[in-house]
Amino acid sequence: MELWRLTCSFMAIVLLSSTLSIAHPDPGFSFNWGNGGGNDGVYFNLFPGFYQYTCPQANDIVMSVLEEVIQKEPRVAASLLRLHFHDCFAQGCDASVLLDNSATIKSEKQAGPNKNSLRGFKVIDEMKAKLEQACPETVSCADLLALAARGSTVLSGGPYWELPLGRRDSKTASISSANNNIPAPNSTLQNLVTFFNRQGLNEVDLVALSGSHTIGVARCVTFRQRLYNQNGNNQPDETLERTYYYDLRSVCPKSGGDNIISPLDFTSPSKFDNTYFKLLLWGKGLLNSDEVLLTGKGGKTMELVRSYAADEELFFNQFAQSMVKMGNISPLTGYNGEVRKNCRQIN
Repeated sequence: MELWRLTCSFMAIVLLSSTLSIAHPDPGFSFNWGNGGGNDGVYFNLFPGFYQYTCPQANDIVMSVLEEVIQKEPRVAASLLRLHFHDCFAQGCDASVLLDNSATIKSEKQAGPNKNSLRGFKVIDEMKAKLEQACPETVSCADLLALAARGSTVLSGGPYWELPLGRRDSKTASISSANNNIPAPNSTLQNLVTFFNRQGLNEVDLVALSGSHTIGVARCVTFRQRLYNQNGNNQPDETLERTYYYDLRSVCPKSGGDNIISPLDFTSPSKFDNTYFKLLLWGKGLLNSDEVLLTGKGGKTMELVRSYAADEELFFNQFAQSMVKMGNISPLTGYNGEVRKNCRQIN
């Protein structure tokens, strides 16, 4: 089965090599699919038509599940986007974030940035079960995360992009990588730039990908510092717009209520648009890591925030490109890793 899948994938590469440049299944953006994050290495097995012959219905299966769950709970879209991000920033885009604790695995779900925070695992389980029923041992969990992230963006009103596929799943997890490589919500601008540079991503990618905060929510514990003790002097963050500050204080107490949620974009929390950047200009970014894109010293992030606030199409275009770039951080390909039957455990 394993050899057959790899042989089919190789044949697909050969057969599609002359037509990939004109293959656009949906209006979107076209990229140089091989250039990833990390060391900008070329991963020849990653391309949009990877499952054309082995599981052509893969994206349709993913989208059918997403349509149903997002209609019931729009917040799921942001949760799935975040899962993909947290996966890629910890030892690459290999679905390690989905592994549960076992005798040999210490789950990344227990890492500081993930514990009591990451959601959407049951949705991934549902999609994987349907994929296994239709195409056994074919579509990897790592690719499933990437497909779910794109589908969630599209169904929330955001851009479509041609998605390179062909990642394989890790047989390991790294809680230390998750703890050390995922930026905190109270990060300074320089910290954010450093974390993204470590993954082969630049300031443009940082600002564009931060735009995913146009949907979803954050817990009180992640922005409490801004309300009560931003600089260790028991004073709020002076960059917060005053009315917005009082609104946040009314829902996020000084102590307790850690899991009370507030929308990252309170004007259109379920719609993927460029309002997030407009809110930053008005002093209404929820997280410190949001607002420093505008107020942090050095770099060109302020200019990018202003540009995306003024031009939604520009933001959509760059977000799509940066998602492809992030999705190519250190993927496992070829005979490396495996295709898990159950995303929560190795085979």
